[in-house]
Amino acid sequence: MTSTIATGVARAGRREWAGLAMLALPSILLSLDVTLLHLAVPHLGAALAPSSTQMLWIIDIYAFMIAGFLVTAGTLGDRIGRRKLLLIGAVAFGVASVIAAYANSPEMLIAARALLGIAGATLMPSTLALISNMFQDPKQRGTAIGIWAASFSVGIALGPVVGGAMLQAFWWGSVFLIAVPVMVLLLITGPILLPEYKDENAGRIDLASVLLSLAAILPVIYGVKEIAKHGIEPASVIAIIVGAAFGYAFGRRQLRLDDPMLDLSLFRSRAFSVALGVMLFAAVAMGGIYLFVTQYLQMVADLSPLRAGLWLLPAAAALIATSMLAPIAARRIRPGNVTAIGLTLSAIGYFILTQADPSKSVALVVVGFGFIYAGIGPVMGLSVSLIVGSAPPEKAGAAAALQQTSSDFGLAVGIAALGSIGTTMYRNGVVDDLPADTPAAAADATRDTLALALDATSSLPGPLADQIITPAREAFASGLNVVALIGGVLVTALTVLAVTMLRHVPPTGSAPAPAEDTDVPAPVAADGPLEEQLAAAAR
Repeated sequence: MTSTIATGVARAGRREWAGLAMLALPSILLSLDVTLLHLAVPHLGAALAPSSTQMLWIIDIYAFMIAGFLVTAGTLGDRIGRRKLLLIGAVAFGVASVIAAYANSPEMLIAARALLGIAGATLMPSTLALISNMFQDPKQRGTAIGIWAASFSVGIALGPVVGGAMLQAFWWGSVFLIAVPVMVLLLITGPILLPEYKDENAGRIDLASVLLSLAAILPVIYGVKEIAKHGIEPASVIAIIVGAAFGYAFGRRQLRLDDPMLDLSLFRSRAFSVALGVMLFAAVAMGGIYLFVTQYLQMVADLSPLRAGLWLLPAAAALIATSMLAPIAARRIRPGNVTAIGLTLSAIGYFILTQADPSKSVALVVVGFGFIYAGIGPVMGLSVSLIVGSAPPEKAGAAAALQQTSSDFGLAVGIAALGSIGTTMYRNGVVDDLPADTPAAAADATRDTLALALDATSSLPGPLADQIITPAREAFASGLNVVALIGGVLVTALTVLAVTMLRHVPPTGSAPAPAEDTDVPAPVAADGPLEEQLAAAAR
């Protein structure tokens, strides 16, 4: 039950904290799902034999669908009820997980992953929006949001170990079945522990806005993916132009509506906009590098899934630690500077990975990846308060959706764009280095992906297989080097952006800063110490 303090603000009781534990489960699961699939790539590659294009769709369609439907889902939750949407999404996620686990073709798995993405889009904004309603006391709310943000790190930490153990004991589809008992538990306890909340004054959801948002996001994603894979071609450019045109139409419609699907006034806050931008592009770099590092450990360093997962544990532990410590540091240090320090650590890690090579110890890759994860923690730890804290309670679902959209869209673009660049580097590096007596089928497989090369050479004589796999592994390492270099340059630019554009945001433990000349309007009023300081700094 809740209690009330002298100021009249209701304090959360045991029911609310128990509800928070249940809300953390979908967050852990969604981050777990991403890491599990990366570890399963070599296994499902051998079982379903997808082409390189199909493999990229298997990996990134999930995040694309989440990014495409998050804003719609967040707004829908504000209207029909956040708990109701959460429970509907739990049912859909559980069913789609079973379909994915037993998929018998690449096409079936891609379709199941798309359904998982749509269902996942209903879970994320609902959890964060419910937290903003359950915890009205600013201090309790800050703690609750910190725990919620850290739950993503827990999922990332558990993913390699849990996934490695399951892949060693069962078939690749077992990694999807983890979601089923979690969703069942959420369906049982949700109606008991979680309150219902919806905006009673909200109008009906605007179907035209839903269609326009999808028509804006999906063509742009397709165009970016195809340009990264095949270079600039007319179809790709047209797709991006079409998506941008629909995006413009979407924005214009939101400005005309009395009750818009997406409240564009949120972007008047500089802290809100910059935090979204930093999250977006940091996720782009992270999506590309994680795809290559997990495959490198298994296919180049020749580690089992479990051993690869254990090697990734130090990086995951660093991520948990820094995401929890960053809000504490921000009480005395400006959040922009804390974020910049984290991004600097990440940049160091990316540049370390530019030196990865099959002839060098796997420790170099682990250390570099550890720096990347340690640095991304402050971005994760501070962004939720910066973004969601700028929105009024009735818009919490939409703000939470934007926060998650920037992260998921960035991961998807990173996997698609940087993944395609790295794959192109692999193919260019391996094409001329195959022995003359390589069988045609093995040569074609090797020119496609390293996973297919390992599978195709497993039945060849040992010396010939080594002559094929050695240059293939070197070419894959070259792809990793290029992706790491791009990530390092991108994160370095974000460091400068955070320092310069978030300098007006004071430490969260200090008094509100004096008014500063700025052409950025004040953000929407919100409660809580951090939010009040953000509003004062931006005015």
